Amino acid sequence: MQIDVLDTKGKSTGRKVDLPADIFGIEPNEHSVYLAVKQYLAHQRQGTHKAKEKGEITASTKKIKKQKGTGTARAGSVKSGVFRGGGRMFGPRPRTYSIKLNKKVARLARKSAFSSKAAAGQIKVIEDFTLDGPKTKVFVDILKGLDLTNTKTLMVTSTNERDVLLSSRNLKKANVQTADNLNTYELMNANTIVLSEGSIEKIKETFA
Repeated sequence: MQIDVLDTKGKSTGRKVDLPADIFGIEPNEHSVYLAVKQYLAHQRQGTHKAKEKGEITASTKKIKKQKGTGTARAGSVKSGVFRGGGRMFGPRPRTYSIKLNKKVARLARKSAFSSKAAAGQIKVIEDFTLDGPKTKVFVDILKGLDLTNTKTLMVTSTNERDVLLSSRNLKKANVQTADNLNTYELMNANTIVLSEGSIEKIKETFA
């Protein structure tokens, strides 16, 4: 599919660029997208939760009352979870929430994300540009030119443009990533994907 190349003011440059059909024109596989997003969110969890259980409580081990004749249940330790200050029964323990995902499934998920965004008309291509130092105002002006001021936007660059990244860092709805560092969650979470002209070749190399 062909798409117009825009300049930083949102005007057409008169050029068109081809988006490869094997990345931007496949039938989206929703299940692979679900698995990739699930893996990403699972990896955001630290898994450091911990509660003390009965054996980890510091307290007296004396039997608190006689075994029989009290009319209540037997109780052998104040550290039991049924008492205030006792250990927690089956409390959370440190664990990892990581999920394994095959490389082919992860690649299919990213292609499916690209294809679904392309089918919805949520992809724009902008000519390559650089900034003279971190300037958030200049980056905001670029988003205004593209009519993306109040839209969750993912901008994809071909290389690590430090000034572009720093210029967007304070913007809540803007995200900048390099073409070889994309993940399915960020692609699906954005309402519009802005590809720099040079990033398309990098995407071909990475996902073809």
